[in-house]
Amino acid sequence: MAYKKIEQYDDKVTHGLIENYKSVLSLLGEDPQREGLLKTPERVGKAMQFLTQGYTQDAEAILNSAKFHEEVSEMIIVKDIELYSLCEHHMLPFYGKAHVAYIPNGWITGLSKIARVVDVFSRRLQVQERLTTEILGAIRESLQPLGVAVVIEANHLCMMMRGVQKQNSTTTTSAFWGEFEKNETRSEFIRLIGSKLH
Repeated sequence: MAYKKIEQYDDKVTHGLIENYKSVLSLLGEDPQREGLLKTPERVGKAMQFLTQGYTQDAEAILNSAKFHEEVSEMIIVKDIELYSLCEHHMLPFYGKAHVAYIPNGWITGLSKIARVVDVFSRRLQVQERLTTEILGAIRESLQPLGVAVVIEANHLCMMMRGVQKQNSTTTTSAFWGEFEKNETRSEFIRLIGSKLH
């Protein structure tokens, strides 16, 4: 399945979401027929389809669409990749940055494809821990590199807006495979991305 950006929405899905969001508004004590809310169910339905478009995308196909044979074996890092996702427990956003590195083993991919892979998995209902390993897994499977490293630093609105309401907490997750399991390589990566991870 090739990478695609949602520009048109599935009418059947949109209609179902509209009707359900009308019910949600009513259950919350609002009037879905109030002027300011008339188009809200449609807007939210389309927004949810956009925010979860990763379910219709294939990360490995994206990487393979710009896969090139190169005899290089130096670390390649794409850092500070913005990400926006929805926590699967509360469906509230979490957002932050991903830092991704791999050491080629004969194959490289277009740099923008790494950022798109982050989008594929973040545009789903997620937990940060799984998101980190899914990004690593896709790169590992597609490129068969010598090593892959992924670090994600994110803020979770489910911790900021509700529950413990801690405004300044950041969650950091990491996954390392292959050459990055060696202390020296992992330390170089962490130093280059400027992470406080130890």
